[in-house]
Amino acid sequence: MKKLILVRHAKSDWGHEGLKDIDRPINQRGYNDAYDMSNWYGEHYDKPDAIVSSDATRALSTALIFSRLFEFNASKFSIVHEIYESDAKTLKACIASLDNKLNTVMLFGHNPGITNLANELCADMDFDNIPTTGMVAIEFDAKSWKDVVATQGKTIFYRYPKEFK
Repeated sequence: MKKLILVRHAKSDWGHEGLKDIDRPINQRGYNDAYDMSNWYGEHYDKPDAIVSSDATRALSTALIFSRLFEFNASKFSIVHEIYESDAKTLKACIASLDNKLNTVMLFGHNPGITNLANELCADMDFDNIPTTGMVAIEFDAKSWKDVVATQGKTIFYRYPKEFK
């Protein structure tokens, strides 16, 4: 069994003119949502075996908040540039390359790639738009991550911050 938790980065701050898109930070609401969602996850599920994140500041900041809750060390945390501005096909390639010793992986990325990937991988749900700090967990009857991206899985949960407001 493999489990993949897709997480869209927290709400970003658009108040810094001249900043490159990749360098845009998260805003205060984003921080609050990331802490709320990571705490909710930690109360209901075991921590993942690894975290994989885009190198964009907003995704990386969101992933680090979750990582601190899990008390991860650097060996369980990967930064992958290809996740930034990627499509579902590129995200699938990233997932297929994961170490098969990992059974549960949390991947932090961006839209539209995260929503499109969720739609391709979930057999039982359709997503219009996964909002910022939205999370989709999918379980696969697979032994390898290459098998995961060649099939569809069952949605374990779909949660987002506005559900808790």
